[in-house]
Amino acid sequence: MLASLDWQEYVEVLEAVVEGVLRAANVSEPPIDPFRIARRLGLQVVWDARLPERGRYLRLRQEGGVPPRATMILQRHPRPERCYWAAAHELGEHLVYQVADRLGLEAEEDWGPGRERIANDLAARILLPTAWFFEDGRRLDWDLRALKVRYRTASHEAIARRMLEAEEPVVISIFDQGMLSWRRANRPGRVPPLAQAETLCWRMAHQQGQDHQQYSDNLRVRAWAVHEPGWRREILRTEAW
Repeated sequence: MLASLDWQEYVEVLEAVVEGVLRAANVSEPPIDPFRIARRLGLQVVWDARLPERGRYLRLRQEGGVPPRATMILQRHPRPERCYWAAAHELGEHLVYQVADRLGLEAEEDWGPGRERIANDLAARILLPTAWFFEDGRRLDWDLRALKVRYRTASHEAIARRMLEAEEPVVISIFDQGMLSWRRANRPGRVPPLAQAETLCWRMAHQQGQDHQQYSDNLRVRAWAVHEPGWRREILRTEAW
């Protein structure tokens, strides 16, 4: 059922729900702290090291006829961005019902299979609110490093993927340990194969461990070396020039 919805209507509902939540939580600028939002909305946060997944959303029963309390159960992780994403995702789970209601999806069987997708789309907008993120992206020339400073609760990957939802034609590629692991474009049709300029830009960043930029074949390619001990990741943004 979710796949048959008008995409523009779906996005507008997501935006409206998130904007309402940010207002209710009195969030007026980035970075976005999903834990603060959860507290403002009355959600309980529980940490459980035994949890097999990063997070889980539940409505826990209370005694004395008190209505169930919305609760997010999270697993601690040494990387803060993963904890923030898990919290944002469980907030998305909490808001899924609002989205379904606004889209007129009355029965859960109509939208249940797409629940994870809705929660993920909400989480991305919670950490990277559309109006602020797109304005900052253009102001900062879509520099991944600069955007990470401003939106520090979001990961480099989440920021890069969110770039695809802007109007500017762009291709985002992610390399892990010397291999292309993910590549998407925000224009319909087949995603083009890696151009020579992209391959050269990626290799320079991968080998030197430094950000690199390449102009060639009417393309502007930027590669950010997001390296850490034991793991090498490079994120590429390719745009027509």
